[in-house]
Amino acid sequence: MAACGEAGYDGPGASGTEEAGGAEESTGAADPESGERTVSSCGVETTLERPPERIVTIKSSATEMVLALGAGDRLVGTAFSDGPIPDHLADGIGDIPVLAEQNPSSEAVLELEPDLVYAGWESNLSADGAGERQMYEDLGIATYVSPAACLEPEYQPDRLTFDLVFDEITEMGDILGGDATAAAEELVAQQRDQLEHIEPAREGLSALWYSSGADVPYVGAGIGAPQMIMDAVGLENVAGDVEETWTSMGWEAIAAADPDVIVLVDSAWNTAEQKMERLAANPVTRTLTAVQEERYVVVPFPATEAGVRNVPAAAELAEQVADLEVAS
Repeated sequence: MAACGEAGYDGPGASGTEEAGGAEESTGAADPESGERTVSSCGVETTLERPPERIVTIKSSATEMVLALGAGDRLVGTAFSDGPIPDHLADGIGDIPVLAEQNPSSEAVLELEPDLVYAGWESNLSADGAGERQMYEDLGIATYVSPAACLEPEYQPDRLTFDLVFDEITEMGDILGGDATAAAEELVAQQRDQLEHIEPAREGLSALWYSSGADVPYVGAGIGAPQMIMDAVGLENVAGDVEETWTSMGWEAIAAADPDVIVLVDSAWNTAEQKMERLAANPVTRTLTAVQEERYVVVPFPATEAGVRNVPAAAELAEQVADLEVAS
């Protein structure tokens, strides 16, 4: 299984694929007397003696989670941004140092004296990334990895669900403590309500989730965030039978599927506009009905990884699909 986002990622710092398909059901326990909290993510147990006050985040999903829970004033450094922070969260980030466009060095992280390093991908906290988790733990620095990006099969459920995303929001609220705990509860309630009010597309509407790639396109497959979002929108994924988060799919196979709608992942390094031009120029795909009739909907790259943007992205995609003119 491929990690949510990483296998389909061809931007700054792309380094292959991660073997993850959904989210580990991470566990945590708090000592009511001392306030100490022990949390396990991706099989690594970490203990926080108190709510973290100096947080370093790696990946947009982690940064935006902290901001969404009202703890932006505790961020001392960020790295590996996948795109602009949404306007409604941007006010909370202030003048936080950006440590690196990709993975920061362990020296850059340690210089900030964090008490929590929160990563969106497990590979962010590795020898090839910002340093291994055990190194931070040995120094008394807690680490947490988004359960949706765990590498080892035993920490991966069969597929990502909104309930698992909400579990991470809730757990991070507990880790951050204080007002963040209530903020997490409120955010989950809001997103559950928003999810319930999404009007799905008509039955039988098929779609291709096109993330990246020219000669060999990477597309959203059947168990990760793309499938989860398409299910909410009511789109039938033409690659949904593949038990991966992302998969390669030949242009000929895509042409044979002839999807009604094409979901374009928009990023600074591989924009939706570039994908439209590529599809229109490719002699195989330019004959697709969706290409000829420009039945495109667009999702920002940061929303394609498990986090606080998934539900709003699903709602926005549903509106875009409703605006398309697709014959019954």
